[in-house]
Amino acid sequence: MPDDSFKEFVLDQLSALPDVRAKAMFGAHGIYSGEHFFGILDEGRLFFKTDAGSQAEYTSRGMGPFTYEMKGKVMTMGYHEVPPEILEQPQELVIWARQAIGVAKAKPKLKAKAKK
Repeated sequence: MPDDSFKEFVLDQLSALPDVRAKAMFGAHGIYSGEHFFGILDEGRLFFKTDAGSQAEYTSRGMGPFTYEMKGKVMTMGYHEVPPEILEQPQELVIWARQAIGVAKAKPKLKAKAKK
């Protein structure tokens, strides 16, 4: 898979985080710290979980949201692309990642609804 070298680079850049790992999902990779899903690696780009407060830092740098196509519609998720200059600086990247982990921790987990 051609994305593996980028995946290894990103995991190395994030090695200061506890229990950081990548898990394959739908042709991309989810990035986790412990049980918290806070990033997406897709087509050589890294996206971090954002909320109303944190996404402005990404959009002010011209970085857009993670999108995908489903049934002919473009869907947007609460993740924004990490600026390349941040990706190249491990200490700065870890700061941004910790913010994304905080956003992931603050979001309530969806529970499966019981069938009646």
